[in-house]
Amino acid sequence: MQEQNSKAVRLESFGGPEVLGVQEIPAPQAGPGQVRVRVSAAGLNPMDWFMTADADTAARFGLSLPTGFGTDYAGVVDQVGDEVSGFVPGDRVFGGALSRAVAEFVVVDAAGGTAANEAYHTPDGVDDRTAATLTIAGRTAAAALAVVNLGPDDTVLIGGAGGGVGVFAVQLARIAGARVVGTGSATSADFLRDLGAEPVTYGDGLADRVRALVPGGVTAALDLHGTETVHTARELGVPDDRICTIAGQVDGVPAANGASATPSDLDEIARLVAASQLRVPIEASFPIKEIREAVELQASRRVKGKIVVDL
Repeated sequence: MQEQNSKAVRLESFGGPEVLGVQEIPAPQAGPGQVRVRVSAAGLNPMDWFMTADADTAARFGLSLPTGFGTDYAGVVDQVGDEVSGFVPGDRVFGGALSRAVAEFVVVDAAGGTAANEAYHTPDGVDDRTAATLTIAGRTAAAALAVVNLGPDDTVLIGGAGGGVGVFAVQLARIAGARVVGTGSATSADFLRDLGAEPVTYGDGLADRVRALVPGGVTAALDLHGTETVHTARELGVPDDRICTIAGQVDGVPAANGASATPSDLDEIARLVAASQLRVPIEASFPIKEIREAVELQASRRVKGKIVVDL
């Protein structure tokens, strides 16, 4: 039988967008306990280019050259290995395939459960582009919100509210009943309002602007970008155990990432999307041949919502 080839984004060296290229490689095959997915869309995340930027960082994620790119995917099961239950060819699925999602085919464990290697059934009413944005950002937002445990009596300050994780965190916080104040640039104010956040411009004087907006004070904070929101929250009197970071680290402040979330978190996010209770803004989509341009936009950190690569 002639070997089937497929397109995939590959890196022969670590670095920035300039090292990304599309190659023809042998199509992966599903082994025992695995399913192969014909990918239709792959969502990008900052972690994609961060963990392939240099050899030391890549090694922390278990990556070696040559390697693929991207983690979030959505598509259709087209091959099922032995000892698999719950999936059949033709099932629409989404999930995570660590640093190999921007490819025509990915193989994942049917009984996964980690963002690096998993498949979930895509609910009716959720298109593949949207499904391809859920795994990393949705897991991370859910994990961060679990740390601060919001309720209707809370006012939460969310730093980086318009980014890929932020769009989920803002809406999930509102669903939990909290009032949300979201930081962003002056040009993102209307975007943040549409999500359900009260916008405030980041930068010098942030604490004073938050006090003016919320005289009663904030009770919790999520820093989804660096550490500015952490220090502002402390200045506003928020205790460390009600602050959470995902990108920066501050002594005494808990951190969260997608690995902290549970499979039920992702199921619930997909259900909310299907029920039109949570929406995922997609700023741009690119064909696979324009992967460098897609990653350059992602790395600019000026994206409102998500970026998707179409396959």
